[in-house]
Amino acid sequence: MRTDFDPAEMSRNEFYRLLTATVVPRPIAWVSTTSADGTHNLAPHSFFTIASVAPPVVQFSSVGRKDTLRNVEATGQFVVNLAPEGLFEQINDTGTDFPHGVSEFEAAGIASEPSLRVKPPRVAASPVALECEVHSTLRIGDGTVVFGRVVHAAVSQDVLVDGHPEISRLKPLSRLGKDEWATVAGVREISRIRHADWSGPAGDR
Repeated sequence: MRTDFDPAEMSRNEFYRLLTATVVPRPIAWVSTTSADGTHNLAPHSFFTIASVAPPVVQFSSVGRKDTLRNVEATGQFVVNLAPEGLFEQINDTGTDFPHGVSEFEAAGIASEPSLRVKPPRVAASPVALECEVHSTLRIGDGTVVFGRVVHAAVSQDVLVDGHPEISRLKPLSRLGKDEWATVAGVREISRIRHADWSGPAGDR
């Protein structure tokens, strides 16, 4: 048996809670931007993924018109900082609805460092920073999808194993439903099967 949910018969917030509880886990784009007047902004966005590899483009959605969206529209640049487990409280702090013009770096006491290719700073303690220039934006309903071309990636040597980021060292956070967050627990590995090696469905093997 299943329970049916019709978005046409539910409020926006009711269906939002359903979506965010079932589309899980969601990686977090901890996005740093700089306003036209030079104020640095930092906010977590959990509607985030990769849009393209060649060229390298990442995307995140801003629900409503927040400072992050205003800044990327004004300056055309942003940085996606990986949200690590060790900065759990600080990441949550930057989701506070501070008044326009307040820097979350300063309000939450988060150290920054200069980026190499863009004006917005990086989070100094984040192990990965993807410096981006805006490729395009797409308005859908009450959200705006921001596509950013990655022009530089900076990765801490502490999380690299043989030159590749190691998940046990990255320790990324993800968002679930309600006020729930997740850490990486059990990690499973499985190789993609080539058709030449196919031996039937998994349940029959």
